[in-house]
Parts: sequence; structure tokens; C-alpha cells
Amino acid sequence: MHLYLHIPFCRRACHYCDFHFSTNLTMKSTVIEAIIREIEFQADYLSNKELQTIYFGGGTPSLLNINELYDIFEIIKKYYTFSEDIEITLEANPDDITKERLAILQRFGFNRLSIGIQSFNNDHLKKLNRIHDAVQAEQCVKLAQDTGFENITIDLIYAIPYDNHHIWENDLERALALNVPHISSYCLTIEEKTVFGKWLQLNKIPPINEDFASEQFRILVDTLESAGYEQYEISNFCQNNKYSRHNSSYWQRHEYLGVGPSAHSYNGVSRQYNIANNVAYLKAIHQGQVPADYELLSKEEKLNDYILTGLRTKWGCNINEIEKLVGDSWHIANQAVLTKYLNNKLLQINNQTLTLTRQGKLFADRIASDLFLI
Repeated sequence: MHLYLHIPFCRRACHYCDFHFSTNLTMKSTVIEAIIREIEFQADYLSNKELQTIYFGGGTPSLLNINELYDIFEIIKKYYTFSEDIEITLEANPDDITKERLAILQRFGFNRLSIGIQSFNNDHLKKLNRIHDAVQAEQCVKLAQDTGFENITIDLIYAIPYDNHHIWENDLERALALNVPHISSYCLTIEEKTVFGKWLQLNKIPPINEDFASEQFRILVDTLESAGYEQYEISNFCQNNKYSRHNSSYWQRHEYLGVGPSAHSYNGVSRQYNIANNVAYLKAIHQGQVPADYELLSKEEKLNDYILTGLRTKWGCNINEIEKLVGDSWHIANQAVLTKYLNNKLLQINNQTLTLTRQGKLFADRIASDLFLI
């Protein structure tokens, strides 16, 4: 069982981000109180009350103060027990990481940090509208390591427009020098409702160059694999099996509860989607309601979810598991598509498990959608 908390506040809006958040911090304490109440409302959602992971995401959950953290953990412990090796992750911005803050996090049991660095280049950081600079990015990781945090992941963004790959290669070099056990790296996407999306419409920035992005992805994989990192999911790399256990739970269809505005939940039978609006969320919670839409999953939808998430990982999709879900209907419907991707060496089958090849990872979403059972 897994618990996700969405803390929908940031000090500044990054130009690329389309996650739900607000830069108006005056509502923060009120929303946190509502999230605590939602945990109570949703106490029976998970079938098992022992948590293997807790993940504080956002937004910027490193904005939470000590009293807010105390109240959140008190309500979690009221309804759940923690497994002996529980993973408790906090997403954090480099500018929020101080020695005092790290000591507080350790008191509450946080044992994993996800630090949003994005780039070690100051010009790129300004372009993305990040608050921190390159020096802070390196210093915060070293400070966390010196304080005793061993399980650290950093986020990087590639395909930021530039004349060549020098900045990206330097970003990877500086990331490796920090010797963190996990690196997540995402291709820059331009979403319609972001600043970048508006700038694209006004021709203030160019669209993402797919060839440039593909080459940077190749550089990413080559560089990290040469340094001993395993690409266990398209955007995630780790050393010594230091997988993100929480994120892996999504890809492997474990049950999880998401609380807070815009959070999603899954219990094996249905999904629910909390409203992505702080005011509407507060109104519903104050009325004693969970502000969520519910979707009862058909066997075809369960299969499509399995293909979409499973293909992104090194564990792939097991043919026997597919047959358990839908019998032989998937094979009948997708035989020609499956054969095409196998012959084009974008897919491979080993021990009844379907996985993407290295080249196939460049087309993961397209391949998955082509294999859906509609």
C-alpha cells in the first residue's frame, strides 16, 4: 500500500510546469488542514493499512513547516502502520534545503529526497524560471549527503533548445560527480497552459526539435549506463537497485491513495481523480465530501493501463498476465501491430515478457497506444 500527498504550492511558477499548484501561499495552512481531513475521509480506501511508501509531491512540499508536518504525520499514523523498511520521500527545491530543514525531515522519518535541479547551467535555469542557481544545486545535494541522506534522486530536464549538446553533456557530468544513487531525467515538453505554451503560440520560442531531443536522450542513456546506472524506467536510472519504490508501485499496479488537489488514486478496481482547484477542493472537504471523479475500470482499461505503464519499465508486460486479464482477445486484435514492432526491433519478447528495445523507448507512448485493446 502506498500514500501520495499533493502539496499544491510553489514560490514561483516554472515556465514548463503544468502540474497543479498555486503561488498564492496565503491559503497553504487551510489547504493542509483540508488534506488532513481528506486522509480521514479516505481511511478505508486501501485494503491494507500497512504503508510501504509515503511520497510528498507537488508543487513544492519542502514549503511545509514543522507544525504542518507534525499534523500530517499524526493523522497518517492514526489510520496506518508503517512497514519496517518504509520509504518516505520528499520532493524539494535546492533553495529550501538547509541543515536545519534536513534535521527536521529526519525527525519525521524522511529517508529519501527528490531534488528538482533540472539543470546546472544558470542560463537554462533562468529560461526555465527556476529560483535556485547552479551553485545551490550542487551545494544542497552535498549538504544532504553530509547530513546523512543516502537515498537521493535528482531531476534533470533535457531537450532545452541550444545550438549543440555541450550544456547537456556538462549537466550529466556534474550530476555524476555528485554520486547520487538515482537520477530522473525528463524531456522538455511544451504544454498549452504553461508560460512556454503561450510563448510558443506567440512564436517567442521554437517548438521542441524531436531529432535534437532524441539525440539528447541517447547521450543520457549512454552516459548514465557507462557510469553504472540502470535504466529501469524510460526516465529513471539508478545504481545498486535503488529504485524509487513509490513510483515503481504506480508502474506495477499496486494500490495507492492520493490526497490533495489533483491527486489520483487506484485500488485495483477503480481510479479516482481529485479536483485540480484549491478553492473547489476546500469547499468539498468542508462539506464532508471527497472532491473526486470515479472511474470503474473495465478489463480492457486495466489491460491498457498495464501496457502503458509496464512497457515503460525494464519489467515489461508479461504475456500470461495479459491473458489473465482479457484471454486471447488482445493477441487476436493486435497480432499485425505486434509483429510489425517485433520485426522493426522496437519490441522484444523474452520469457513471455514484452519489453521495449532501446530504439523502441523513443516511441514508447505511440507503441503502447497501438497495442491498446479498445
